[in-house]
Amino acid sequence: MDNPPWQQESVIKQSQLILNSFEFWSKHDFFNKKGLLDIKKSLLDIQGSPQEQAQKLFNAPLVVVSHGTQSNPILNYGTQKALDMWELSWQKFTQTPSRDTAESIEQAERDRLLAETTKQGFCEFSVIRITSTGKRFKINQGVVWNLIDEQQVYQGQAAVYSDFYFL
Repeated sequence: MDNPPWQQESVIKQSQLILNSFEFWSKHDFFNKKGLLDIKKSLLDIQGSPQEQAQKLFNAPLVVVSHGTQSNPILNYGTQKALDMWELSWQKFTQTPSRDTAESIEQAERDRLLAETTKQGFCEFSVIRITSTGKRFKINQGVVWNLIDEQQVYQGQAAVYSDFYFL
């Protein structure tokens, strides 16, 4: 049997990048808005070793996803809740272009949101997305942020949300 994703060294490193980048951006007043404080606490109040943090993040009751820096970015992380929502295995999820999580009609808004995030570092969003089997769902009060390493070099983007419903 394969190890759970959170036990893989690359996933532990990606988890640290997600958590550390979120902590960096959460110091802005933006995160003091009502509703975002709960996400901040849930995402950041993770103690323990990097592997323990990776396990807790992966099993968190939040959808957390990230993609890399490719011209057509590929998803490189998803919590168990994200995998369940998109109805994909870890292997399939981490081979999926992030563009494929939005219907074609939503692509312009997705591109605008990611460009705004690239410019200011983070952004709140409410959007419609689609699962791998075509089920549509609405996300409310999500947050997307730039992933940056210790040298503040851009490493991709991540998003978190817990408020969603299927249409």
